[in-house]
Amino acid sequence: MQPQTPPTATSIKIPGELRERIQQLAEARKRTPHAIMLQALENYVSQEEKREAFRQEGIAAWEEYQHTGLHVTNHEAKAWLAELAAGNDVEPPKCQI
Repeated sequence: MQPQTPPTATSIKIPGELRERIQQLAEARKRTPHAIMLQALENYVSQEEKREAFRQEGIAAWEEYQHTGLHVTNHEAKAWLAELAAGNDVEPPKCQI
């Protein structure tokens, strides 16, 4: 496990209305505005990292398909997923050209 780097200060300009909303939420949750904003940033960055990883997987899959031509049909994929949804442990369909 890597040691955490110490926090560093940064600043952002927040519109007054948003600042008030953060303050109200912080008071309702008995937390500081800083904690609310930090959690919001953490949640956003985590979500966007997952989205980017998913996007990169899609790009890699497309490139692999372009290179090999291997695929399964929509019908095959739906039938396999239906079997899984029904609780049947079945092998995925074989890729074809």
